[in-house]
Amino acid sequence: MAGLSCGVTLTLLGVLLLGAARPPGGAEAYMLGLSHTTNLTILIKPGLLPLAAKACYLLVSGKRMDMLLIKPGDRKEFLFSCQNPETRFVIEVQRNINCTSDPCPFGEFELWPLISLLPPLNRTFIWDIQAGKSTSLELGFSRPRLRQIGQGESCPDGVTYSISGHIGATEVRIGTFCSNGTVSRIKMQESIKITLHLPWFHNRDYSRFSMSSQPSIKRLCFIESVFEGEGSATLMSANYPFSFPEDELMTWQFVIPAHLRASVSFLQFNNSNCAKKEERVEYYIPGSTTNPEVFKLADKQPGNMAGNFNLSLQGCDQDAQNPGTLRLKFQVLVQCPQNESNVTYEVDLSNERAMSITIEPRPVKQSRRFVPGCFVCLESRTCSTNLTLAHGSKHRISFLCDDLTRLWMNVEKTISCMDHRYCHRRSYSLQVPRDILQLPVQLHDFSWKLLVPKDRLSLALVPAQKLQQHTQERFCNTSFSYLVAGADPGQDLYFGSFCAGGSIEQIQVKQNVLVTLRTFAPSFQQELSRQALTVTFIPYFKEEGIFTVTPDMKSKVYLMTPNWERGLPSLASVSWNISVPSDQVAYLTFLKERTGLVCQTGRAFMIIQEQRTKAEQIFSLEEVLPKSSSRHHNFWVNISNCSPVSGKQLDLLFQVSLTWRTLDMTVILIAVVGGSALLLFALGLIICLVKKNRKKKMKGPAVGIYNGNINTQIPMQPKKFPNLQKDNDAHVYAVIDDTMVYGHLLQDSNGSFIQPEVDTYRPFQGPTEDCPPSFLIPYSKVPTVKLTTKESSPGFNPESDSEPYTFSHPSKRNGSDGNTDIPLLDAHEPAETGE
Repeated sequence: MAGLSCGVTLTLLGVLLLGAARPPGGAEAYMLGLSHTTNLTILIKPGLLPLAAKACYLLVSGKRMDMLLIKPGDRKEFLFSCQNPETRFVIEVQRNINCTSDPCPFGEFELWPLISLLPPLNRTFIWDIQAGKSTSLELGFSRPRLRQIGQGESCPDGVTYSISGHIGATEVRIGTFCSNGTVSRIKMQESIKITLHLPWFHNRDYSRFSMSSQPSIKRLCFIESVFEGEGSATLMSANYPFSFPEDELMTWQFVIPAHLRASVSFLQFNNSNCAKKEERVEYYIPGSTTNPEVFKLADKQPGNMAGNFNLSLQGCDQDAQNPGTLRLKFQVLVQCPQNESNVTYEVDLSNERAMSITIEPRPVKQSRRFVPGCFVCLESRTCSTNLTLAHGSKHRISFLCDDLTRLWMNVEKTISCMDHRYCHRRSYSLQVPRDILQLPVQLHDFSWKLLVPKDRLSLALVPAQKLQQHTQERFCNTSFSYLVAGADPGQDLYFGSFCAGGSIEQIQVKQNVLVTLRTFAPSFQQELSRQALTVTFIPYFKEEGIFTVTPDMKSKVYLMTPNWERGLPSLASVSWNISVPSDQVAYLTFLKERTGLVCQTGRAFMIIQEQRTKAEQIFSLEEVLPKSSSRHHNFWVNISNCSPVSGKQLDLLFQVSLTWRTLDMTVILIAVVGGSALLLFALGLIICLVKKNRKKKMKGPAVGIYNGNINTQIPMQPKKFPNLQKDNDAHVYAVIDDTMVYGHLLQDSNGSFIQPEVDTYRPFQGPTEDCPPSFLIPYSKVPTVKLTTKESSPGFNPESDSEPYTFSHPSKRNGSDGNTDIPLLDAHEPAETGE
């Protein structure tokens, strides 16, 4: 009988004693005997003991023993002192075969009848077979073949195969395998050791493998993996997860149906420290003109391969002092070719700078059933589950995937400016290139990293359509949004998520920023065509961010501080510039009574400033927030943080809403009363004038005598305001001429006087809404008063509510007598009139 059944002798008496010999305790007795000529040994030993297990012993001839060894020629009768020995003991049956001196047991290895006569314990069968150096031994496994598992993994049915070999006196472990896999054959050079583990309750009486002798394979091991349809196989190098033997060669052969395609991906690998040669993997691929194709372990591995192929792992001569660890775990995925695998897409990044595209699988929950893989192939051959395309080149890619929605694409682009003189006021459009949008994979993120010289420039983000900030009170329900965050190393600053359809016209940020376009639906391309974002390099300011907001009456505007739920960074300042139309009123409402802020050092303030009147309200953010208030003009909201106590950070959410402006009843009453009083005064004045004219007519007729020397003009009433400012220079105050006091210091070498230049004071006419009312206003942004003469002032506005008082040089038309008197009255007196 081939296999372990050869050489096993069990006398009929021993078999009868199995059922007849029972000690008083009821325990069952066993008898096992081996002939002198067999090369079998049987060992019964303790296994892994359960916790709090009661003691259990082997009883041999009344003696307690922990283990029992049965060698050729022995016959032993034994029993167990406990009722469940399968939980305490295991049995090993080992056969050593030397094919150089004894005939090899070729064919299928059988377990019957020996397995039926063994005690019901967890059983391990070991075949250790030696062959000549020019001979290899091949194990063939019948269906359902074998599946390799990693260290610490177990098989569902508890049946495992462990295969190992020898290099000299050193044992090399090829791997541990379960049923239901693709491994059909394993060849080993010179020797092979097969270990079969069967649980005590498993009634299996066959090994499911056979052995044959083959010529030398000139390598450590050869493993054949057969696919009959779609599926995957995970395989590992010898001794995994420990080091692959030095300077050895191991080969896997894959048999693939002609209508399927195979792709290889390395799951885990390590390189050793080579003193000679180089570690590599070699492929023999059908149809390749460069067989074998050589790859490094770190390279992208081939994919979309049709037909059978071989993969070999070659080690190197390792450094004796620091050998390192060479190991490899990889997966072969076999699936039907998809229509997309025959389509090639060209991605032109030759004109791009500092840009990369990564195509990778979406995160999904793992499934126990087979799921066809999704691969991205470069030039149709180098395939992997993820692929990164760098700038500066043209790339040709294809996809080997049954469902392209399982993949997505992430793009990163850097726009930097280190010379503030060149970049000042320059603008760049943040748009997605057309080559990316034409790919059949959905764009997930497109990130622009915007870098500016420190303390020199800031950034302004201006959308084509006004943006809405995503808050709990008002969600963004669009197909894409913009995520804005600080990009400085170590900076934890997130401004928020913004989508189209809001009231934010501009976002200004102080320093480097990361703007990410994130998509949520394939329809984003249609919406994206109507939205664009422009970045402009602007003069530097010291606040973390400034938001320009233009609300409308359609909906409320919700705004919140950066780093929501994590707290505004310490000592940071943020402002909102909120516009209010002239015919509307804005209502500012804070959604919490308190911020919950507790300052460790410094103070936190909120400033609300009317931009027209410059009126300011300052509130402490550690106290109760102000109630809802109305604003009739554009206004600022500024938040300046302190250094808060941990867990007591600053988070502030507020809303702005608009309503139509209504007239104040007090104003209406004052206007009515004033108008009535003016009307009564006018009526009284008219009545007085009528009565006066009547009295003059009652005096009788007047007699006139002509006199040519007398002025015949009717005397006129003297003006109450004889001179208006627009008719003279009464509003001009002459500056005291310094030449009268310091004349001797102003003479030049020729003795003539140098006329000093004196500017005139005018109120500031420039814009006043550029700077928020922050405690962090930079000196360069403080408005300065410009002094200019009335004649040279280009910004003079004659329609201003208040006329400016100016300081002027003495007019040269008054002569050169040096008179600097201020003309308080008109030079022309009213003419005297005779009666």
